[in-house]
Parts: sequence; structure tokens; C-alpha cells
Amino acid sequence: MYQLRDYQRQAVDRAVEYLQHPSKNNGVVILPTGAGKSLVIAAIAYKLDSPVLIFQPSKEILEQNYHKLLSYGILDVGIFSASFNSKRVGKITLATIGSVKSNKDYFRRFRYVIIDECHLVNAEEGMYKDFIDTIQCKVIGLTATPYRLYSSRFYGSMLRFITRTRPRIFSDVVYNVQVRELLNKGYLSPLNYYQLPIVNTGKLVVNSNGSDYTDKSVRKHYKEVNFSDELINVVNRLLVAGRSSILVFTRFIEEAEALAKALGSKAAVVTGDTPANDRERILRVFKSRGIKVVTNVGVLTTGFDFPELDTVVLARPTMSLALYYQMVGRAIRPSAGKVGWVVDICGNYKRFGRVDSLEVRQRASGIWAVYSGQKQLTNVWFNK
Repeated sequence: MYQLRDYQRQAVDRAVEYLQHPSKNNGVVILPTGAGKSLVIAAIAYKLDSPVLIFQPSKEILEQNYHKLLSYGILDVGIFSASFNSKRVGKITLATIGSVKSNKDYFRRFRYVIIDECHLVNAEEGMYKDFIDTIQCKVIGLTATPYRLYSSRFYGSMLRFITRTRPRIFSDVVYNVQVRELLNKGYLSPLNYYQLPIVNTGKLVVNSNGSDYTDKSVRKHYKEVNFSDELINVVNRLLVAGRSSILVFTRFIEEAEALAKALGSKAAVVTGDTPANDRERILRVFKSRGIKVVTNVGVLTTGFDFPELDTVVLARPTMSLALYYQMVGRAIRPSAGKVGWVVDICGNYKRFGRVDSLEVRQRASGIWAVYSGQKQLTNVWFNK
């Protein structure tokens, strides 16, 4: 059985106490990327000693949570997910919402629900809301990014803290620990940030709702700066510098494929359209150091657990704090002696800064927000 760290024990104890309280509110536990969320989930389910349903957004995260539960010696664990071709309900059941949405009656006896990556829950509509309204269960959500994008045709966009949406599913912050605290205690790997001025975000056009840059303007600017060749040059320099596992985030498949072609047997491409078996094979070879570079488009931002990963390349501009944090977070998972590198060629660091400068703060009773230094990032219109 795994031994929980101090902050993990605190998160578990507060979550269990909150779930067992007669209040009908739902709460959220905020843990940084790399903090061991799957261990905390397993420990919460174990300590409740009652039927618990655990939702995961992907097959990869479900597998991680499943193995952590087994490490606690829990045998009555069911998996209810089409991805696993399984509809087994146990005392503790791991599921994906898409597989449960038409089978809610299986879970009417469940008092407790845990939702991993709970920032994906739409409080206004959708499968999660329908399930929670139907079953009338008590819910704890866990996330590293406790906010959702909200857009208005009149005002633009903002990130709304998930306990401050209207309507809302999560009312209370049950537990929170800062990235900087875990870094100072040695629970996360230190990161070095490198900015290379290849993309000038001042030349990009923001879309109509103010949430991100348009594809058209990004493609146009890429041509102006010869982006693919610049990216190839950057990754080759990283290989020469001795970086042994490099994860590259690109916006379009064209530059991902151009990079993989230039690097030959050293690299592979993963996209949302990559067949599951091929994707698993590529990542297995990557983790075993059979290839040194994986370039990906729109995937591997959550659920990709590779603590030895030493370098991420941010080769896509974004206005999304969640995406930035998740990309950088791939390199922050702890591994003995590792110092992760974050190489940004698209101006993202200038916008968001170091992830250890991000803090979740309570401004007043029940009023929470995310800050970078003194700059408030949530519940503020982007154009302000």
C-alpha cells in the first residue's frame, strides 16, 4: 500500500468528512498536476467504506485510478466503461460518463460520487449534470485547474472559478495546496523556463468571443516566420544538449508531421485520430527511450503519466490558462534528480509566467480566484 504524503492525508480526511456531512452541497479538492490525485481518490474511496462511483474523463486516467485502488488491497472494484468492454458494478465503480448516461439506474443506491478532472463538468447542461440531478448524490470533484471558460458576445471571455458559476454544481473548496508549496517540499520537479522569440502573439488575431487566436491568423504568421523550420531547429538543438525525452505540443498536424519526418526514427506523432493501439505503442516506446521525441496535436495534456519526461516544447500559442498549465505540468512530475525544461517558442510564458507563481486564493468568505503574482486570472474579462 502506498504511504500518503502530509497534504494527501489532509485532502483525504477533509474530503471524507465533507462527503459524510449532512449538507447537500458539493465540493472540490484542488491539487496541482503531479500531486498524486489518483492516490487521493483511491484513499477517499477506501475510507468511505460505502458504495462509491468514480468518474474519469479518459481510459488512461481510469487505468491509473484503478491500479491505485488495487494497491489498497480493494478487490471489489468494478469498471463500467465501453472503452474496457466492461459493465461491472462493484462496491467501488470506476466509470466514464458516456457509458453511464443511459444506465443511471445501476447507481441509484450510490450515496457518493467522485469526479476526476471536475473542471470538465458543465453546470448548465450535459451528461454530468443530468446524472447528478437524477441520482441526487453527494459529489466531490478533483482538479488542478478549477475554472471554466465563459464567453459573452458583448464582453468577451473570462475564466470562471467553478464555485462561482451560475448555475453551479460545486459550492465549496474543500482542500487546496499550492504548486510552490509542493515544489519547496521536493514533491515536484523544479522547472527551467526558456523563451525563444519565434512567434509574436501581437501579430495574431483573437477570435470573436475573445477566448483564443484564430487558426487563420496563426497559419498566416507561421508562414511569415518559417515556423516549421524554426521548430525543427529548436528540437535538434535540444537533442544535441542531451535532452532525452521531449514532448512537443503543436497546434496543427502539418508542423507535427514535418518535425517527425525531419527527425526520422527519433520521433513519432500522436493526434486525436491516432488509433488507440498505435498511440499506446508509441507512448510505450517513448517511455522506454526507444524514441526521444513525441510531437502531439490536441492530446496528452491530461492523463499522460511519465515522471521521467524532461522537456516540453510549447510550439502553439494559446490564451488558455488551463491548456498552458496542463502542457507545462507534463514536465513537473517528480523523478529523482530531474530538472524539467519548458521551452516556449510561442509567447505563452510572457502571458502566464511560471506555474509555481499560480495561486488559488480566497479573497473573502467563499470567494475564490486564481492569481499569478498580484494579477487575478479568473473572474476577470480577458480584454481587461
